[in-house]
Amino acid sequence: MPPKPPRAWQRMLSGRRLDLLDPTPVDVEIEDIAHGLAFVARWNGQTIGDFAYSVAEHSLLVERIYCRLNPKTPVRWQLAALLHDAPEYVIGDMISPVKNAVGPSYGELDQRLTAAIHIRFGLPATLPKTEKAQIKKADRISAWMEAIEIAGFSRSEADRLFGKPDQTILTGLSIRLRPPVEVRKDYVARHAHLLAQL
Repeated sequence: MPPKPPRAWQRMLSGRRLDLLDPTPVDVEIEDIAHGLAFVARWNGQTIGDFAYSVAEHSLLVERIYCRLNPKTPVRWQLAALLHDAPEYVIGDMISPVKNAVGPSYGELDQRLTAAIHIRFGLPATLPKTEKAQIKKADRISAWMEAIEIAGFSRSEADRLFGKPDQTILTGLSIRLRPPVEVRKDYVARHAHLLAQL
């Protein structure tokens, strides 16, 4: 008898079973995404404070920065910015050095999950290059803020690694460290607000 193939699905709190190798949009729920992301720490948890800086909090910040960079952008691209790290609710947040060590298989897994998530919420499976680039720009600005505010980087080091952002974009923004339950609630609420405008 041939050996049983290893399990490739993850059971979610919603009861859904998400197959990581062949994800389908019907198994994607925003509550599962928000819950998972609220408990996934950015920077491998190497940040100051009494709470981890979560991927959910990071995603909320990236969406705000993206909107500042693109004030007339359609709502669907705002939603894409909010969901830019959504696959990490099941695969975690690997820091760049680990992604580089794992190789292209990590990127392929991320792409499959992203496509399923996008389709579930009415977005194209693959984003247009211009929008993807603008979301990545917002992501790098967020990383710069996180690096100097909570991850112990100097400004010159952050400038070198993430690029020096236009400081006017950052006016009034700050890094928030909160209990996961609060972040999860705000992520779901922001998602619902954007979805209602589509």
